[in-house]
Amino acid sequence: MPAHRTLPSYTQQGMENINESPARLDRAGGETISTSDLAQQLENPTVVVIDVRPMAAYNGWQLKGEVRGGHIPGAVAFPLSWTNDIETATLKTLMRSKGITPDKTVVVYGYTRDETAGMVNRLKDFGYEDVLTYAASLGEWAADVSLPVSRLVNYEKLVHPEWLHRLMSAGRAGTQPGAGFAVFHVNSGAPEEYEGGHIPGAMYLDTNTLESASSWNRSAPEDLEAALLAHGITHDLMVVLYGRDSVPNADEAHPGGKAGQIAATRAAAILMYAGVEDVRLLDGGFDTWVSAGYRVETEGHEPTPVQAFGAHIPGRPDYIIDIEETKALIADPDGLLVSIRSWPEFIGETSGYSYIEPKGRIAGAVWGNAGSDAYHMQHYRNVDNTMRSYHEIEGNWRAADITPDRRVAFYCGTGWRASEAFFCAYLMGWENIAIYDGGWLEWSQDESNPIETGEP
Repeated sequence: MPAHRTLPSYTQQGMENINESPARLDRAGGETISTSDLAQQLENPTVVVIDVRPMAAYNGWQLKGEVRGGHIPGAVAFPLSWTNDIETATLKTLMRSKGITPDKTVVVYGYTRDETAGMVNRLKDFGYEDVLTYAASLGEWAADVSLPVSRLVNYEKLVHPEWLHRLMSAGRAGTQPGAGFAVFHVNSGAPEEYEGGHIPGAMYLDTNTLESASSWNRSAPEDLEAALLAHGITHDLMVVLYGRDSVPNADEAHPGGKAGQIAATRAAAILMYAGVEDVRLLDGGFDTWVSAGYRVETEGHEPTPVQAFGAHIPGRPDYIIDIEETKALIADPDGLLVSIRSWPEFIGETSGYSYIEPKGRIAGAVWGNAGSDAYHMQHYRNVDNTMRSYHEIEGNWRAADITPDRRVAFYCGTGWRASEAFFCAYLMGWENIAIYDGGWLEWSQDESNPIETGEP
C-alpha cells in the first residue's frame, strides 16, 4: 500500500511558506496524497495538479456517476489519451506550456488507478521526480460538499460522443427531454463530404443556406426562417451540430469547405441568433466520434420541413451586430471589439483571404488569438481538436483585458472564427457577447473606416 505523502499546509502555516519548495521525494512516483492534504495545496504555486480524464469529464460531464461533475479547482486538463497521440518532444513542450514542469510537485488523478499510473509512468520517463497520485480521484472529492469543484458553466452544450450515441440510439437525452432533436453534419458547400461518411441519422446542413452569398453574413430574417423551416428546425428543437476538419490549406480554391468544426460553430451562432433555444456542439467533431469507435454510415437523411418556427426571428438580435453597432461599441469605454484572426492578419502582414485585398485591423480592436490562418483555430483547440481548457482560453483573454463584465464583440474576416470564440464565451457563461458579422471584409471596403497596422 503506497504511503500518503503530507505536503506543507499553506492554510495552516501561513503565507511565509508560499515560496518554500516542498521537500523532494527520495523516489519518483509510488506515493499518494490524501484528500485533506490535497485540499490544503490548491493555492500552492509549487504544486501542479493534473486531471488525466477525458475533456468531457473535466468540463463537467459525470461520466462515471460522480456526485458532482467537473474538476478540482486549478487542475490542468491533460487527458492520458494525448500521451499516445503526440510525439515525445511535442508532448514535453505541451506539458511545459501548461505549467507542468519538473521543478514542481506534480499530483495526478484520473478515473482509474491504471489511468493515473499511465501518466505517472510517463512523467517518470521524462525525468519528473516529485510525482504523487491522488488515488481517491474526483469521486471522493466531489462527494464532500465542503470541497470546491470547478466546471464549464454551460458544459452540457458541448457534448461528447458517448452522450450523442445514447441520444441517437434511444431517441432521447438524459439532460433534455425537450421537443425532439436533430443532428446535423455541417460544412460549407461540400455535400460530398457528408455523402462519404457521417454519424448515423445525421442530416446535412450547408452554411450557405444560412448566409448571404455575397458577404457571408447571416441571412435576412425572412430568408433565415425559410432555411430553418426547410431543415425542420423550430425554436424548441434541440439541435446538435458537428463538423469534420480535413486540414484545409489557405491557398486552396475553397478551403472553407474543409474547416468543418468552424462551420459548425458558425451555424450554432446563427441558430442561437435566430432563437433556437437549445443548440449543442459535438466537441472535437466527427473525428472524436470515429475515435470513440462508433459506426459511420453513408446513407443520406433528408429533414422533414415544418410550417412554423414557433417564435419571432431573430430571437436573440443582440448576438450578432452590424457595423454601426460595432462603431458604437468601440466608442464605449465598457465595450470591446476582439479580433479573432491570426497574428499576421492582425498586424497587417496579410489580409488572410484571397478575396480580400486590404490589410490591417479595425482601429481599437484587441487581439484575441485564433490560429495559423483563416481556416484554423489552434489557440482554441486541444491537440485532439476538442475545445481547449476554458481556463486557458479565459486566461489568454484576461491578459488582453477581455473580461465578462464588458460588452464584448468578436470579429474575424466574415464571422466564422468569431463564431467559435463567441461559442466558447457562451459555454463559459458570458452573457454580454456578440459577433460583428461584417468583420474585416465589410469594414475594409470603406476607406473612411479607421484601420491600424503593425504591432499595437
